[in-house]
Amino acid sequence: MVKIGNIELPDFPLLVAPMEDVSGPPFRAVCRANGADLVYTEFISSEGLINKAISSRRKLHLLEEERPVGIQLFGGDEGRLALAAQIADVTQPDLIDINFGCPVKGIVTKGAGAGVLKDVALMVRLTKACVNATRLPVTVKTRLGWDEQNKNIEEVAERLQDVGIKALCIHGRTRMQMYKGEADWSLIARVKNNPRIHIPIFGNGDIDSAAKALTYKNRYGVDGIMIGRAAIGYPWLFREIKHYAAMGELPPPPSVQDRVAVCKMHLEKLLDWKGPVAGIYEMRQHYTKYLKGLPELKEWRSRLVTLKTQEEILSVLDTIVTQYGDFEIQRTAIELINYHENCPL
Repeated sequence: MVKIGNIELPDFPLLVAPMEDVSGPPFRAVCRANGADLVYTEFISSEGLINKAISSRRKLHLLEEERPVGIQLFGGDEGRLALAAQIADVTQPDLIDINFGCPVKGIVTKGAGAGVLKDVALMVRLTKACVNATRLPVTVKTRLGWDEQNKNIEEVAERLQDVGIKALCIHGRTRMQMYKGEADWSLIARVKNNPRIHIPIFGNGDIDSAAKALTYKNRYGVDGIMIGRAAIGYPWLFREIKHYAAMGELPPPPSVQDRVAVCKMHLEKLLDWKGPVAGIYEMRQHYTKYLKGLPELKEWRSRLVTLKTQEEILSVLDTIVTQYGDFEIQRTAIELINYHENCPL
């Protein structure tokens, strides 16, 4: 068992990374239903919360079926971040997470996200202010450092633990790398193996298959992993990782029925969250990934993205099941290569 404060998670938990414009309640609920153990909101600006920006307040919406769930905040002012944590606390998440990892220029130039990596003392003060402001466990997501010459994650981990965080997730790249190149998990392993560190350490970066997840678990010894982009359109990855760890083999890929069922679930929750117009519009970006491998996918997507009512969309999805219910969607060559290259068994 892995514990974050009073939150109990299974051995080697699978976390869903907070992703802007992705990690809303519908996506989080879909991931939880398919095996994820802990999810996070999109990152929320402390200034936006305090100033009552509609977009920021909307991100505080939580569903019971997605628990445990953390609200992720970012900001560069101690008092404002602490106040934002108190506002978030009212919505009763299971934890508060601080983003010290977002590399986007617009965030960094405001002295927030990965911009704080250049000032460890400020990072410590921000974290301490947040810990002192809430009754909830506080965790941090960050990177190895600002650039190749300043990979200070080992110092950062100790100092943040000392001011009270209950877990640390480390993305295996520097800010200057953005999302390019291969994530370096060796420094994550050094943090985990530091005898002074007693909080859970989670690794993040480049996990896109069950085989790679288990390989990295065995190689680097982290307490769990956080998965981001690979889960978009493929929430079954969490169940596949658990099945592979238990059975030593990959389960069959999701069937047409599985894919349509997730489409319906995601659509329903989007409509509940954003209403019939915005919900249907937002769902259009998801059909291609959820239905990947389906014969004549372009034609089906073209139909789905033109429909304007839930009834019409559900009718087309039901037609897909009727027409292709026995069709077996095979894993791609890239997925199979990835599996064989990373198979640890």
